[in-house]
Amino acid sequence: MQDLATKFANLTIQSDFIFKKVMSRKRICKHLLEELLQIEIADINYLEAEKTLEPEYTSRGIRLDIIVADDKNTHYNLEMQVKNNKNSETDTYVLPKRSRYYQALLDIDLLQKGQPYDLLPPTFIIFICVFDFFEQDNYVYTFKKCCLENRELELPDEATTMLLNTKGTHGDISKDIKSFYDYVNNHIVTTDFTKQIDDEISYLKLDTKVRREFMLMEARLLDERREGIAEGKEIGLVEGKEIGIAKEKLATAKRLFGMGFSVQDIATATSLPIEQVKALQAEQA
Repeated sequence: MQDLATKFANLTIQSDFIFKKVMSRKRICKHLLEELLQIEIADINYLEAEKTLEPEYTSRGIRLDIIVADDKNTHYNLEMQVKNNKNSETDTYVLPKRSRYYQALLDIDLLQKGQPYDLLPPTFIIFICVFDFFEQDNYVYTFKKCCLENRELELPDEATTMLLNTKGTHGDISKDIKSFYDYVNNHIVTTDFTKQIDDEISYLKLDTKVRREFMLMEARLLDERREGIAEGKEIGLVEGKEIGIAKEKLATAKRLFGMGFSVQDIATATSLPIEQVKALQAEQA
């Protein structure tokens, strides 16, 4: 298993963490949307990166990588998809229903802010897939609602879903989108656009604040995964799992001390009481 420093050094645009950081650069995100949709965008505003949408009714929250709105109030959600996951219980791929779920909750979030439903803005849910979901070799698969009895009749709800296929070979895409695909697939820089992206990633990896943010995030995720192991297990196993998780938290804290993290940062990352972290610090001294 890679240590966190090595894992951070090896991150690429396919990583959710790096993708979010790169697309948080306005000039890069704006150009990607312009080239993909072949439109001109005067400006974009970030609504909230990696936002958790949790409606009031009982449902599971989702985390969205990038949400932006342009000068015409069109809303865009950009997501990087590296794995074509399957539901083991139904033996079906989850991406189609996931796209439906993202669209529904994005609309609900707008409605909860007091937006009348008839004034909902145009939306684009865009998945950048490092696989060909439909196995048709298209560069892009674009979906809108249409009438089954008359395919040329479209429902004007202004909701669009796009599945980008970085492995595609067919269709019309711009030079910069093709170069972006090549960069996602193989880390190949062929245009000024992908050089901007590559330079941005290099800059991010030199930023100690970004490095610290990644390591704290990974430590929290590791603890969450370990805590989740105990859920649903028999009562007799729960205590043993909890003891194991507590030991793993202590081990994580020791590693973070070795990397120079503060007592407060380690307490936040591991969810250990700050007094316990201070005691561990004294033992390490």
